[in-house]
Amino acid sequence: MLDNRPELPPEIARRRTFAIISHPDAGKTTLTEKFLLFGGAIQMAGQVRAKGEARRTRSDFMAMEKDRGISVSVSAMSFDFTSKANTFRFNLVDTPGHSDFSEDTYRTLTAVDAAIMVIDGAKGVESQTQKLFEVCRMRDLPILTFCNKMDRESRDVFEIIDEIQENLAIDVTPASWPIGVGRDFIGCYDILRDRLELMDRADRNKVAESIEINGLDDPQLAKHVPTELLEKLQEDLEMVRELMPPLDPALMAEGSLTPIWFGSAINSFGVKELMDGIATYGPEPQVQKAQPRQILPEESKVSGFVFKVQANMDPKHRDRVAFVRMASGHFKRGMKLTHVRTKKPMAISNPVMFLASDRELAEEAWAGDIIGIPNHGQLRIGDTLTEGEALRVTGIPSFAPELLQGVRAGDPLKVKHLEKALMQFAEEGAAKVFKPSIGSGFIVGVVGALQFEVLASRIELEYGLPVRFEASQFTSARWVNGDRQAVDKFTEANKQHIAHDHDGDVVYLTRLQWDIDRVDRDYPDVKLTATKEMMV
Repeated sequence: MLDNRPELPPEIARRRTFAIISHPDAGKTTLTEKFLLFGGAIQMAGQVRAKGEARRTRSDFMAMEKDRGISVSVSAMSFDFTSKANTFRFNLVDTPGHSDFSEDTYRTLTAVDAAIMVIDGAKGVESQTQKLFEVCRMRDLPILTFCNKMDRESRDVFEIIDEIQENLAIDVTPASWPIGVGRDFIGCYDILRDRLELMDRADRNKVAESIEINGLDDPQLAKHVPTELLEKLQEDLEMVRELMPPLDPALMAEGSLTPIWFGSAINSFGVKELMDGIATYGPEPQVQKAQPRQILPEESKVSGFVFKVQANMDPKHRDRVAFVRMASGHFKRGMKLTHVRTKKPMAISNPVMFLASDRELAEEAWAGDIIGIPNHGQLRIGDTLTEGEALRVTGIPSFAPELLQGVRAGDPLKVKHLEKALMQFAEEGAAKVFKPSIGSGFIVGVVGALQFEVLASRIELEYGLPVRFEASQFTSARWVNGDRQAVDKFTEANKQHIAHDHDGDVVYLTRLQWDIDRVDRDYPDVKLTATKEMMV
């Protein structure tokens, strides 16, 4: 990091762009709703499991998500939040919690400056959290932790903290401390600000009552906290002060220390303190890695990159929206930006900002913001937009799929339609689509089995095409790299294994690990890789 950088313009400095990561069912969607509630973006939090229409969670807009109550596509939301007399602009990117959608999540984490990790108080650190956390690690993202569901029977707080420290190899510092557990949970002591926060179980949409305290010896405490709980709180906090590091913003910024807040998202408890924490300790928009140089947020020229493409957000219009993270400058609606990959200018005339699934025209955007650009397929994941300079944001990966299946249209006359649908999903990053050199048909590759169901349901819904997926003889795919002649010679000799992805890149489809070992042995000048950078 460059320490002698000038201060950011106030509009950029007030932005906080972050993602929420968690294991399925840890309460991420509920937390997202409460953020919107406290940010004033919605008036009433929609119960995720409420009846009928009311259960349409604000951030989930695909039919399947509404049916199953899981989030499968990333959506972005922007809203203002006032903390200590300053108003911050929060850009929250919601990620799918289901492990079958990890690639989408991975790419999302390239577009944010920090992550909020939600942990279930009863279950602690779960496998999916661990996977996502490793991604944050690779990017040195600062992490804030929220331990949810403290109003249910949960584990010992010290145990939860130990588990985070051991499993995720990160130091933890409590920002608040729970008082009581499960049925006896009455609230938290806010360590950072010496306040007592009391939970109101009656009204779930109410912000907790907050009482200012002068240290743990303040007689005020005894008025609100039963004696045995107060004694335990005082003991616990004495241990915390001796055993755990204080909150050091520098260590947090480099991703080696995470502050933890405790609460209950469904009861709106602990959420406001977490939001204050993001405002105070969360990073401002950061420098973006790019070729041939880094992009600084305070640069006056506008630049941004596409980290997600969502097709058919509005089925009536067959549109696609490219989600763009603004990396620098002050963007105004109607600007002409250069699409670096094709070197063509694009007039951005109807960019949108997202308030959950409501879109509003974005008149302007600053570095750190996330805007949607409706387009007809020109924009792909990994594309960079600039005011003319040939910059390419780097580090947006594409992973080799772990599951491969063949796909057929229910109606053989609609093969062309199927091809169009598949290409669209490939460009959206929802699946890999391979066209084998020999034979007809396509092979679709995904990271998790649930994605086949999502694809089938979306192709039927959005294109009116029933399809069926069938077993394929291949088990994995690798991209083929090397100089032109070596690759041509290799593809000629291995035709029955060769396919092309939607970018036209050569892919080697394998049945066994033995196939890969054989290529390594027989073709030393060809390299097989399990990831490729999403750019040209």
